[in-house]
Amino acid sequence: MSPAISTMMQQPVWSIGMDDTIASVEALLARRGLSWVPVLEPAARVVGVISATDLLQFHARKGDAQQVHAWQLCCYSPLVVDPERPVDEVARMMVERDTHHVVVIADGVAVGVVSSLDFVRRFAGLAQPDAGDAPPIDSAHATHVPT
Repeated sequence: MSPAISTMMQQPVWSIGMDDTIASVEALLARRGLSWVPVLEPAARVVGVISATDLLQFHARKGDAQQVHAWQLCCYSPLVVDPERPVDEVARMMVERDTHHVVVIADGVAVGVVSSLDFVRRFAGLAQPDAGDAPPIDSAHATHVPT
């Protein structure tokens, strides 16, 4: 039996609100060394994700990062899974949906994230980066979802 996806999820979960600007998203990614971030609606439900690739495409189109909001750029209907979902099932789901990002949800709360790079690290036998010691950002533009 495949281990649960919770064995490879990254924590803490840093997120951005739907109404935060793209500039805020970029600042969070830069400060935390992230390549993507979940986008939450006001009730803390995950509605999408924004990745570094999305931001590159946005800037290639010469978008105004101060005027455009996360809801305008995010990829909607992200892949969300339960922490106990087997890793091999999650991998199949990612391939079927052609997605690189998974948000792990327990009791309606994002408790972890997994990217395709996490699968590469696992396959290569490399240790996961330790992001758990990072304190939350004290900012109106970013939210640390408690785990």
